[in-house]
Amino acid sequence: MQHAPTDLTRALETFDRLWSPRIVTTVNDHDVRVAKVEGEHLWHAHDDTDEFFCVLDGELHIALRDGDGERTVVLTRGSVFVVPRGVEHKPSSEHGASLMLFERSGTSSVGTRHEAVPEHVDATTGRALT
Repeated sequence: MQHAPTDLTRALETFDRLWSPRIVTTVNDHDVRVAKVEGEHLWHAHDDTDEFFCVLDGELHIALRDGDGERTVVLTRGSVFVVPRGVEHKPSSEHGASLMLFERSGTSSVGTRHEAVPEHVDATTGRALT
């Protein structure tokens, strides 16, 4: 098996589709994904796994619904945040952002529970980086 470094900036330049994560590598049983986002995603939850967000560029808002009610966290470039399993959340980015995500391989980008999937959202378990 041959290993080589992956330039995340170049990886993000290989696709334009928003809300469509690309798998850049795997670590144990988790995908390292990159995604471009703009506008709103959808309310969803991952019942069996946490979701790790790292903002590479731009700003990401994540609305959260849990036992404490509803709140929004704001992530700027270089920020990381983990949405705990089972917590409903809705990512959005008014002006666009580039993200790195760690998710268990096979995890759907719209979780296990979600509202209707709008056409602009790619419901996927991650696409290969080409």
